[in-house]
Amino acid sequence: MANSKLTTFLITIIFFFFTVPSTAKSSTLVQEIKQQSQQQDKEPFVGVNIGTDVSNLLSPTDLVSFLQVQKISHIRLYDANPEILKALAKTKIRVIINVPNNQLLAIGSSNTTAASWIGRNVVAYYPETLITDIAVGDEVLTTVPSSAPLLLPAIQSLYSALVAANLHTQIKVSTPQAASIILDTFPPSQAFFNQSLTSVMVPLLQFLSRTESPLMMNLYPYYVFMENNGVVPLDNSLFKPLTPSKEMVDPNTLLHYTNVLDAMIDASYVSMKNLNVTDVVVLVTESGWPSKGDSKEPYATVDNADTYNSNLIKHVLDRSGTPLHPEITCSLYMYELFNEDLKSPPVSEANWGLFHSNSTPAYLLHVSGSGTFLANDTTNQTYCIAMDGVDSKTLQTALDWACGPGRANCNEIQPGENCYQPNNVKNHASYAFDSYYQKEGKASGSCDFKSVAMITTTDPSHGSCAFPGSKKVSNKTRTVVNSEVSGAAERLKFNTFHSSQISGTTIAFCILLFIPFVTTR
Repeated sequence: MANSKLTTFLITIIFFFFTVPSTAKSSTLVQEIKQQSQQQDKEPFVGVNIGTDVSNLLSPTDLVSFLQVQKISHIRLYDANPEILKALAKTKIRVIINVPNNQLLAIGSSNTTAASWIGRNVVAYYPETLITDIAVGDEVLTTVPSSAPLLLPAIQSLYSALVAANLHTQIKVSTPQAASIILDTFPPSQAFFNQSLTSVMVPLLQFLSRTESPLMMNLYPYYVFMENNGVVPLDNSLFKPLTPSKEMVDPNTLLHYTNVLDAMIDASYVSMKNLNVTDVVVLVTESGWPSKGDSKEPYATVDNADTYNSNLIKHVLDRSGTPLHPEITCSLYMYELFNEDLKSPPVSEANWGLFHSNSTPAYLLHVSGSGTFLANDTTNQTYCIAMDGVDSKTLQTALDWACGPGRANCNEIQPGENCYQPNNVKNHASYAFDSYYQKEGKASGSCDFKSVAMITTTDPSHGSCAFPGSKKVSNKTRTVVNSEVSGAAERLKFNTFHSSQISGTTIAFCILLFIPFVTTR
């Protein structure tokens, strides 16, 4: 974005921008985007999968605008949709494209076919469209095991085609696999790949190591929980805070696991180590939780989906790694952006999305303090309230501090005001705590009050009493959820249209021209 100090000057030279031919390639801008992409991908990120078994799917242009509004910078497609790839050009959104399972035979048995695929689906769009990886097949070893002999030849043929196009260092080639290729996943220290797959896994891992490509894994704590009949606690599956006694402990390493996903990731690393591969990182290409299920899927609920996905986002962006590898935080693609309502039963299959097909939210997410991902979601909708079970004297002391030295706005809990009722110390303390918490910008430690307060994602407002953190306070009485495409998307389209006609060279020239007029910052 241009510095605000340039605004007046830029208006005077705006006619100059539009003298640049719209068809001209902006190699400087493209190179800048590539460099930014490589730099940003060094940090762990959260992306989303985009399936297309959706009725009334957004047009490619609207889809890209939607992604921009939601601050989604990484996506995975299950094919190489040309219209979507075209719409992604110069947006800085990074994309994994996929070779469908039914194309493995042709690509794996013909270098010419592989080269043609790369030319048609990669070279035609890159680098204007930031393709970062090619996923070859999806869970081939478990869903179509008869195609297993074709998997590595297909990967190698595609890689050779990338080498020929001089793109092999920018674009990685791998293949997403199901967690079930790993046996004995807990404790992680005892995990190993299914030995019947050794003839495929050994050369595959050697290829990934040689090309510095990731091991793509689809990891679902939901299925681990459902398939283990209560052996794995729900709280561990949902990333809920645990007391030390509820943490899972690996008896061989004595490492403590507070959630199932970390255990699954470490099981992947141990399995690779057992095949003498220690330099390949795990990329989680799918993970999520369904928000609706049939009678046999009682844990596929909105609350559980919200809890899992919200905590999942925070976990990745906290960059805390895993117990075995705290220095490595895996990037992850959430499954998925939209509910695929055209999918066959069970009911959960159609309800993994964050949004419905019309881009309205499937449920509320609570990801406060987790960077810019889904920044137009409910990232700021948290409140500070009094904990249950705290004695009135202790609460009164905390309340007095909040309304006194803490300078919380306690006007609304005075007699006759909207939040005076119910007239008890817990209600008044909750209001005062939230006032202080919001005033302090929800800073770390601002909702503690000597351990008598807690953060909640449930709006404590009631009746005519609107808590300080409530959207109602600023007259935004509608529920704010995963933000819908709106005027913001239209503005993004407008900005994209204009920026596509301004070359990086022109902008650089104008800025250099104006440097003498700019006051030193």
